[in-house]
Amino acid sequence: MSDAPLMPKATAVWLIDNTSLTFDQIAAFCHLHTLEVKGIADGDVAPGVRGIDPVVGQQLTRDEIEKAEADKGYRMKLSRPKTAVKTAKKQARYVPTSRRQERPNAIAWIVKNHPEVPDSVISKLLGTTKNTIEAIRTKQHWNSANLEPMDPVTLGFCSQIDLDAAVRKASERRAEIEAAGALPEGATLAPAAETETGDEDEGQETDLDKVFANFGSDEKA
Repeated sequence: MSDAPLMPKATAVWLIDNTSLTFDQIAAFCHLHTLEVKGIADGDVAPGVRGIDPVVGQQLTRDEIEKAEADKGYRMKLSRPKTAVKTAKKQARYVPTSRRQERPNAIAWIVKNHPEVPDSVISKLLGTTKNTIEAIRTKQHWNSANLEPMDPVTLGFCSQIDLDAAVRKASERRAEIEAAGALPEGATLAPAAETETGDEDEGQETDLDKVFANFGSDEKA
């Protein structure tokens, strides 16, 4: 979303540590679910993510923070940069051969920490197959006993921005479905699609909007 801060989880970490804002206020500003913000505060979500000061990044003013701290019902507004910043074209992400064997550990990390992210998104994000993801979800992977969940950002499989965007979109989609009462008890948002994305997709830019485009129709099928 255009009105969401960059690196929303890292921003949430900083706001939790440095302000007296409520979880609802932080969630509204960072476009996260309130329970996700609570999980960050408890250390269950985004462990190891370093906080980013949105004031220094000119995404939030000190006045906005103070106004929100004084009024728990106030929702902070994102600051607009005074000068336009041109971003360089995204380069294909290269994963060293020595790190590629860690891909199952990266999948295990997302499956464990963000089970709401659908397999189609994980597949594009990490350059893997849906069969591999499903095997890890159901603990049928040939090396399940030895898998150690590891942050895919740390391993270099994706950027923190892409990961945050994937989690945010999945959380928003889940909230919409729950609000409509269409999510069966115990269900997740991971669709059982049969098409696969192999290692040939590795290094390509993740188009999360395209991956999520038909997600709703799959739910209703």
